[in-house]
Amino acid sequence: MKPTTNSFLSLVFLQLLAVATITISFCNGSTYVGFIQSERDALLRFKHDLNDSSNQLSTWVGDGDCCKWDGVVCSNFTGHVLELHLGTPSSSNQYYSSYADYRRSKLRGNLPVSIGNLSALLSLDLRRNSFSGGVLPSLKNCTKLVALDIGENEFSGNIPTWMGERFRKLVILNFRSNKFHGLLPTEFCHLTSLQIIDLAYNNLSGSIPRCINNFSAMVATDYSQGNSIQFLFNLLGEFSEDALLVMKGTTVKYDSTLNLVRSIDLSKNNFSGEIPMEVTSLHALRSLNLSHNFLRGRIPETIGDMTNIEAIDLSANLLLGKIPQSIASLTFLNHLNLSNNKLTGRIPLGTQLQSFDALSFIGNELCGSPLKNCTVATVPTPEHENGEHEVEWFYVSMALGFVVGFWSLIGPLLINRRWRYKYYCFLDRVWNKFVCIVRKCL
Repeated sequence: MKPTTNSFLSLVFLQLLAVATITISFCNGSTYVGFIQSERDALLRFKHDLNDSSNQLSTWVGDGDCCKWDGVVCSNFTGHVLELHLGTPSSSNQYYSSYADYRRSKLRGNLPVSIGNLSALLSLDLRRNSFSGGVLPSLKNCTKLVALDIGENEFSGNIPTWMGERFRKLVILNFRSNKFHGLLPTEFCHLTSLQIIDLAYNNLSGSIPRCINNFSAMVATDYSQGNSIQFLFNLLGEFSEDALLVMKGTTVKYDSTLNLVRSIDLSKNNFSGEIPMEVTSLHALRSLNLSHNFLRGRIPETIGDMTNIEAIDLSANLLLGKIPQSIASLTFLNHLNLSNNKLTGRIPLGTQLQSFDALSFIGNELCGSPLKNCTVATVPTPEHENGEHEVEWFYVSMALGFVVGFWSLIGPLLINRRWRYKYYCFLDRVWNKFVCIVRKCL
């Protein structure tokens, strides 16, 4: 019995040793399997269908190893293309001698259909180029995408509804500064793994979907749980994703701490309607920017439930009413902009709110620190706060009065023929007397 036990333990030890050896060799890159021919062909077709006047893709040649091309990252395990980084550096980068050089450095054209042949793709970065056209259905094949960054291009059309079904693993979505228009489809809420959403500077319209609380990665505050970028760092050890985000009005690059970021930016669009109350259930959200839209109604009273929020920008909308008292309980809040709305009343008391600059509140009918002190005249009464409802009831009463008056006088004449005859005779007699009086005066 003892030899059998020893043999079993020896076998287990050898298996563990083999696994450890394979893992170490993978991490050291000593088991590189090379590129996949079909994916190299797809990349060459991708290059052929683009306008690359600056020769940015000069290393992409037919007889080369595509895994060693500029902007291409492959898996050491399988040889599949995992990442495609073709973003253009900022115009402020010292790499360019002039703005004209910066413009010429951009890739141009529609997104080639051959991109759909990279089915193992995890990250696609095309930011700061001049791609145009719509988001091609060929991208449907890239169901493993975790990061999709096509910001600062000239893409147009509607946001595809199929994204909600095909991109279930998507964590980073950047469509910033393009020409997308139309409604934000409810299927968008199926992207439950999203942690970073940037749709700013487009022409999107309609209301913000109430299903926004489906973004479970933004609801859970336990960052060790759920589907996030972290599993890619831990499992592959070769995922090099980073993100440029506009936080608190400043562009910030996140890399090693990217898995901790939760951000929504829908600014500079044409969204209307109310701010959905469901947004306040995103307890892990760090930054919310809904500025420069046409949002109406009140700020949700439950905004204080967003306990991890650090930046809120609701400026340049049509929001009205008081600032909810619960906003004063947001202890991590260090950037707030509620300017240029129709807010009224006293700014809630709280260490955080009084520490903000007056510019955060201007363009409203607010009072209290950091603005001027409140007086009886500057604090609106409930009647003034509900002024819009009073105006609505005024018009309703006018309409009802007209209907009642009309049917009280004209209704009986239309229904009763005898009354109608007598009324006409009365009017005839009055008219004859009026004519006689006028003739005598003349």
